[in-house]
Amino acid sequence: MEIQELPPALALAAEAFGKYLAGERARSEHTVRAYLADVRSMLAYSASEGVTDLPGLELGTLRRWLGVQSEAGAARSTLARRSATARSFTAWALREELISEDPSLRLKAPKKEKSLPGVLQAQQIMRLLAKLEEAALEGAPLAVRNRAMVELLYATGIRVGELAGMDVDDLNPDRRTLRVIGKGNKERTVPYGVPAAVAMDDWLRRGRPRLAQDQSGAALFLGSRGNRVDQRQVRAVVKDLFEALGDTSATGPHALRHSAATHLLDGGADLRAVQEILGHSSLATTQVYTHVSVDRLRKSYQQAHPRA
Repeated sequence: MEIQELPPALALAAEAFGKYLAGERARSEHTVRAYLADVRSMLAYSASEGVTDLPGLELGTLRRWLGVQSEAGAARSTLARRSATARSFTAWALREELISEDPSLRLKAPKKEKSLPGVLQAQQIMRLLAKLEEAALEGAPLAVRNRAMVELLYATGIRVGELAGMDVDDLNPDRRTLRVIGKGNKERTVPYGVPAAVAMDDWLRRGRPRLAQDQSGAALFLGSRGNRVDQRQVRAVVKDLFEALGDTSATGPHALRHSAATHLLDGGADLRAVQEILGHSSLATTQVYTHVSVDRLRKSYQQAHPRA
């Protein structure tokens, strides 16, 4: 969130809090900067809701401030730090008699996630794919390939081994479907959307022909030397992307599979349809993702509702 100029009373309070941290608390310059960045973000959001002085701060405003960041993909550790900063700031303001009640006493840090590891929020996925698209526009064949691979992994929820084993003929661009050979040599058909179709078309027109060699055969995705891409290469690409994203603990392609399933269910997809898309032999395996969705719904409710 872009931090606007603060109303005078809020700006003075932030400045006084910074002096308190550097003086009485003897915090380092780096720590003071980090605390003040969080405080100014909180106060700027409050000002956007019409708050012009500290007595106007309310618990609901602070919850919505954290909620906006959560929706933008902020990591749980970041949200926990910012909620702690908010509590420190309002406790200081109460001691200084700048407020008569502490609005952040009931402001809770996000609990440790009990669901599947590596489920990215939709906003994180969008940021990641935007970076890939920007890189692909420069035309380097590996950048075009990387965009197509990640778009396809997220669009379909297929496993990395299934992706690496695909041939060009497994694509049906007219119907926007893939033929996937999964575990136990079971075949299934999986749909994909327009963004993945655009990325795949770009790869087949501009990327693959520049990497293809005699040994490439029918392989859909190729490495830099023209051989079929292997799982290790795909994992390395995704790992680097997640590290560059910076606010997720996800490390590999399976996080894209987890995320695709969760987002499908969040969007109202039928559980059995998701089971078919993922290639699960048991519905119970797919039901794990319903717990993810319920946990996220509960978190949003607790974060936003004033009577939670």
